Amino acid sequence: MTDAADLELARVLEQLVRVVRRLATEGELSLPAAAALSRLVHGGPSRLTDLAASEGVSQPGMTQLVTTLERAGLVTRAPSPDDGRVVLVSATADGEALIGRRRTERADALRRLLDQLSPDDRGAVRRATPALDRLTSLGQSATTPRTTTPRTTTGDPQ
Repeated sequence: MTDAADLELARVLEQLVRVVRRLATEGELSLPAAAALSRLVHGGPSRLTDLAASEGVSQPGMTQLVTTLERAGLVTRAPSPDDGRVVLVSATADGEALIGRRRTERADALRRLLDQLSPDDRGAVRRATPALDRLTSLGQSATTPRTTTPRTTTGDPQ
């Protein structure tokens, strides 16, 4: 059963995610486009269907996102070396550079926010980083009901 502390943690993390999402604006990518590009930068080339599933977006929605990213020169599509019928989507050097700039922009903005906290609070946040990283890894590898219901590529993500 979920207790009050779990609910409070969920509330705080949801608000933190919203704040962090707004911190990086380099390239003016939509949230789904930035997430897909980031996944390609950090995870390597991917089949369109796998990319859509991993981002919880419908395949037509991901096709539209990839087309937009491709037109911007941030991704490319190429036949898989293992199976020429399969198309792999890859981040370009420009896509990788954009994700790097967004992360730097976000880190700078987070530093400015952290600087407004007391030294004890800054230390607590930094000490929590390894545990939050492990929590993120668990969440990325977990299968949740959400992964079976694609979200739309428009609107405010939850």
